[in-house]
Amino acid sequence: MSEQPAGELRAPATDAETRALLLEGEIDLEGRMLDASNVTLVGTIRTPELEAECVYKPVAGERPLWDFPDGTLAGREVSAALVSEATGWDVVPPTVLREGPFGPGMVQLWIDGDPDVDLVAFVRSNDPGLRRMAVFDAVVNNADRKGGHIIPTTSGHVYGVDHGICFSPDPKLRTLLWRWAGKPLPLEALAVLERLADDLRGDLGEALHEHLTRREVRCTQQRVAELLRTQLHPEPSGEWPALPWPPF
Repeated sequence: MSEQPAGELRAPATDAETRALLLEGEIDLEGRMLDASNVTLVGTIRTPELEAECVYKPVAGERPLWDFPDGTLAGREVSAALVSEATGWDVVPPTVLREGPFGPGMVQLWIDGDPDVDLVAFVRSNDPGLRRMAVFDAVVNNADRKGGHIIPTTSGHVYGVDHGICFSPDPKLRTLLWRWAGKPLPLEALAVLERLADDLRGDLGEALHEHLTRREVRCTQQRVAELLRTQLHPEPSGEWPALPWPPF
């Protein structure tokens, strides 16, 4: 086995290495995403052995919203990642809450999308990753699933990003992924939701309480229970705009 050259950094090879890098690495910021509504900074994160690109959203850069408490968006991003991990679908890239150059904030592994994918056409497809994402969004009550928040990769996996306005106790599902509205949930999804219901009554629920109110966690449990009761993809409620704006 060849040894890594002295001083040469490598990408994390395991989930544990990725989490350690995100939590402990030094963040070297390189720029800002100007089309984001909240301050969203990109850069490189490094330890003495590991290196990767990352996204950093400081709490101090969050824009106040009328329907979400101030200073809670980073915690909602982390909560979405916790639910994603519990499903086993890995919809959300690895995400942590930590101190950064501009104070506490969300730090997430940067994901490169497949440049050859036509995103407008892709979000209208029956890709299984999109259908899992539609179920995930129903669970976390995602109020902003734009096309630009969907990242198909060259490996075929589909990631979702920008989950700062999730987990409202009020129905706010707003998404481009209504393709399956009213249709029966796949058996895979039902099995995942059964497991998620148990997790939300246990360790996952306790972890979410670190970032969400008890009412928000209870409403998440209720959304999972309702999906299991109906065994259907949800449909637009008519009480809230069904599509995000702009859509991409």
